[in-house]
Amino acid sequence: MGKTYQSIVVNTPAEAVWEKLRDFHDLSWAPDVITNVDVVGDKAGDQPGARRVLNGAFHETLHALDDDNRELTYSIDEGPSPVSSGEVSSYEGHVRVRPVTEGDGGTFVEWYSQWKGNDESAAEFCHGIYAGLLEQLKKTLEH
Repeated sequence: MGKTYQSIVVNTPAEAVWEKLRDFHDLSWAPDVITNVDVVGDKAGDQPGARRVLNGAFHETLHALDDDNRELTYSIDEGPSPVSSGEVSSYEGHVRVRPVTEGDGGTFVEWYSQWKGNDESAAEFCHGIYAGLLEQLKKTLEH
């Protein structure tokens, strides 16, 4: 099984970080990584079943959103190589937001995923995207 894991500390309260991340349809906080979000269907961005297409290539579905624990789970249903449906299956991504309780606080954000097939290529590909997204989140919320 393939997997990737990224994390970052953002010097912003967890509530504010979660507010940015919880809307599956709004990635305006990451303009250098996500240039286009097409909403598919009529589900709101905080409702399981919400679907989107990122940058005209990544077809994704929100499966779970937990405001109490500040977590969401989604799938990549279709995408470019190396995460196309012909190369990977059962792709599941997770985002978790946790308050940092030491020092000045802030927020610990984790973005990780797992899938079946095309382990090494997909891991390298996804790591770069998720690391870029987390850096954009930090940049947006700290400035």
